This record gives sequence, structure tokens and C-alpha cells, in this order.
Amino acid sequence: MSGMKCRRCKAPAVVEIRRHNASFCRDCFVRHVQEQVKRAIGAYDMFGPKDRLLVAVSGGKDSLALWDVLLELGYRASGLYVGLGIGEYSSRSAELVRAFARARSAELIEVDLASEYGFDIPTAGARGSRSTCAVCGLSKRYVFNRAALEHGSDVIVTGHNLDDEAATLLGNTLRWQTDYIARQCPILPAEAGLVKKVKPLYRLSELETAAYAFLRGIDYVVEECPLVAGNTQLRYKEAMDQLEATSPGTKAQFFLSYLERGAPLFARQDEADLRPCGSCGQPTTGRFCAFCRARAQVTGTRLEEPVAPTTPEAEARELASELAGEVLPVEIYGRAGA
Repeated sequence: MSGMKCRRCKAPAVVEIRRHNASFCRDCFVRHVQEQVKRAIGAYDMFGPKDRLLVAVSGGKDSLALWDVLLELGYRASGLYVGLGIGEYSSRSAELVRAFARARSAELIEVDLASEYGFDIPTAGARGSRSTCAVCGLSKRYVFNRAALEHGSDVIVTGHNLDDEAATLLGNTLRWQTDYIARQCPILPAEAGLVKKVKPLYRLSELETAAYAFLRGIDYVVEECPLVAGNTQLRYKEAMDQLEATSPGTKAQFFLSYLERGAPLFARQDEADLRPCGSCGQPTTGRFCAFCRARAQVTGTRLEEPVAPTTPEAEARELASELAGEVLPVEIYGRAGA
């Protein structure tokens, strides 16, 4: 970045953000990221200084950068790592998350899917009717909520960034998946048995979180999950990247304008009634939650048949609710009720 100066202090710049038409030195860029997170928290009243936060960390740049920012801002933020059993990828991810927590004397909660629930993600993808990404997302959302309840956390915090949200909105809009569009928001309020979920990175791009992690010396897993290759989300991200390359700011304009002007138009009018799952007790719209049904299928156990048959519409609403923390285009997790 020869010759470029920091927009704020005029020192030599190390990061250029084209959509802001600005460059930053190291310290000013770190401050920029922290300010964007603070702005996101304030805009949706995500949480306060006394709240107990549970940050879902995968070992990737986004979740570790977010955890770092929250700790630097003085929040009571514990980490939650879910072991998915994806071979060396999961082993490496766990090592990096543990090292991050040790270096900051931060609390880390670990849940191993195979030990706690009897299956891992590769096995679930091979045996179940849902795709690997579907059962992975479903399992993580279930574990996040259960762990938050068990550990007394007030808010579940995830590292979805602007690129994730813009690509997801594009995919759901192309197919007019209005139920999923309606739930794509930086905050999902708490309901009976469901802990509040928030996404404080929604104003920051993948480039910005990667640059923050690098400048802060955060070691993270660079490679993508080996099971994600070929999924539709990547194609939507590539399409948004091409638009962003020729017209910087497209992602922010698309998603932030949706939040401002589009989201109110999709506000749900028919929220489903929730009741405890007959197997695990977590909230669901049917007798058994989607996670328990998927787990039973994968492990070969049998759930008692529901008293009344579940309609496709109820299945669709339930799956949307179960996956709401990580809204993804329908092709990634299979059709609702499948």
C-alpha cells in the first residue's frame, strides 16, 4: 500500500476498504472494527455490559475475531466450541480455539457431538435424509441453545459477517423463500426456552474480519470445512464478490438496505406456537424437535410416533425456526420437511 495514508491519523496505511473509500493504519483499523461492532450492538440493543454472552466459536477468523473484540470491549464473553468430528479439520480447529482461550484467560465450554449425542457430522451426512450441511447447522443451533440454557447465558453470539448475510439474502430472494427472509435479522429475540441470538459482525465484511485477525495476531483455521465443497452458498458468495469487485459497496447496500426498508415488509404475522419436545424438552412446533428426529434417524433409535401427523406447513415452520440462527438458502440444508 505504498503511499497510502490512514484516513484518520495520516500514518502509513496497511488496510484498504474500498466500499468506504478509505485506508487505515493498524491501530485505526482495529478501532474501526470495534466501532462497527459497537454500532451493530447499539442499533439492535443486542446486549449490555452485565449480560453473560456465549460466543459460538469454530476456530475460523470470524468467530475468533468477534470473541476478541467483545473481550477487548469488556464484555463477559465465554466461548462455546462444538466438536463435529470432521477428522483433522476438527482437531486443528479445537486446538486453535483452546489456545485462543488460554492466551486470554477466557472461559471455553466444549461439547463433543459424538460423545454427547452419539453421532458426528460425517456419519450424519451419510446416514440421514438431510444433507451434511443441513444436519450440521441443525446440530449446532440445537447445541448452542442447550448449552446457553445449561450455563445460564443471556445471549448467544455468532460470527456471521456481511458477506454471509448478503449471500444468504441473495439465495433466499432468488427463490422467494419468504419465511426464511422474514427471519434474517441481526437479532432473534428470546422466546420460551430459546435464548436470544445476535450477529454483531453484520456490518463487517469477510475482508475486514480477516484483516483484523491478522493484525491482532489471531491464529485461525484458514481452509474451508472439507464437507462444504460445492454447496450453493459458495456460489452465491462468488456472485456477490463479482458484483462487489466492479461496484464496491454492493454487499452493504443490498443487505443493510434490506434491514432498513425490506425487513419490515416481510415481518411474520403467524408465529407458530412452541411446546416442549417430547424427547429432549427444547421448544418445537411438533411433538419431537427436528434435532431429535435427525438424531434418531442417524443413530438408529426410535422415537414414539406423534399423536397427530405433522403437516408439511408445520414442518416448514419448525425447520425455519430451528435453523434461524444460521439462515441459509434452501438448497444447502434440503427442503423443509424433507
